[in-house]
Amino acid sequence: MADRDSVSVFAPATVANVASGFDVLGFALERPGDTVVLRKIPQKRVEILAVEGDNGQLPRDPDRNTASVAARRFLEAIGFPFGLEVTVRKQMPMSSGLGSSAASSVAAVYAANVLSGSPLTVRQLLPFTMQAEEVACGSAHADNVAPALLGGFVLIRSYEPLDVVQLPVPGGLAVATVHPHTEIKTEDARRILKKELRLSDAVRQWGNLAALVAALFQGDMDLLSRSLQDVVAEPRRGLLIPGFAKVKQTALHSGALGCSISGSGPSVFSLCVSMQKAKAVGRAMQSAFAEVGLDSDVYLSGINQSGPVILEE
Repeated sequence: MADRDSVSVFAPATVANVASGFDVLGFALERPGDTVVLRKIPQKRVEILAVEGDNGQLPRDPDRNTASVAARRFLEAIGFPFGLEVTVRKQMPMSSGLGSSAASSVAAVYAANVLSGSPLTVRQLLPFTMQAEEVACGSAHADNVAPALLGGFVLIRSYEPLDVVQLPVPGGLAVATVHPHTEIKTEDARRILKKELRLSDAVRQWGNLAALVAALFQGDMDLLSRSLQDVVAEPRRGLLIPGFAKVKQTALHSGALGCSISGSGPSVFSLCVSMQKAKAVGRAMQSAFAEVGLDSDVYLSGINQSGPVILEE
C-alpha cells in the first residue's frame, strides 16, 4: 500500500481502568470511534486540513492536535519521506472518558504507517500515540491508546521500560457504555483522588485486578463479576457524576457482571455476558440517568479485537 496517496482509518473508543485496573488496564469498543483521513503532500510538514464534528472545540494547530502530533512524530522517526494533510472526523463525544484523543492519534499514526508502506509493526506505533497523549493531557499514559491500537484488553505492566500485555477476551462478552450529558474536567477527576492509599485498600485492589486477569484467561464470568470492584478511584470520582450510585445499582440489578466509571468519566460502562443482556442493561442505565435529569447516549458493543481499520472510500 506504499503507493497510496491517501487513506482513511477508523480507530475505536476505549474504556480505561476497567474498575480494579486503575491506570493499567483498558479495552477497546466496537463503537463509537473516530476517523482520520491522511493525504500525502510533497512539503515535509504535517498540516490540519479540517476537523469535523467537534463544534470548534479541538485545536487546528498541528502542534496541539493529537492526530497531527502522532503522525508527525512517526514521520520524524522514519526520516520524514513526505508530508501530510490531516482531516479528523470526530464521531464520538469529547471529554467523555472514552479516549477521544487516543482514538484520533491511533487512527492518524496507523494511517501514516500505511501510507509509508508499513515500515513499523502496529505495536511499534504505540510510543507515538503516547507522545500525542502527553500533548493532550500532560501525561503519556497508555491505558487508552494501547487498547485502541492493539484491540481487546491490554494491561500496562510497566512504562519504563514500556511493557504492554494483551489479554484474552472471553466469547460473548459485551458492554453497554452510557455517556451522560455532563462534563468532568480531567484535572478535577485527578485532583479528587486521594494522594495516599491505606495498605488494606491497596491489597483489595491488587487482589481484584489479579483475579480479573485470571477471569479473562479462564473465561470465568462469575470471577470476572466479583473482580470488577474499584476501591481507588470510583469512590471519589463517583461523587462527580450525578446519580452514579443509582445507575450502578440499576445496572447490577439488570444483570450486568459489573459496572464502573470509564476512564475519568462521566461515561459509565457495564460488562455483560451477552449483547442481549447489554441492551437491557444499557436501557436501564439510561433510565436511571434520566431520573436525575440527565440525557445520555448509549453505545452497545462487543469487545473490539481488531483495533484500527482502513475504510475504503
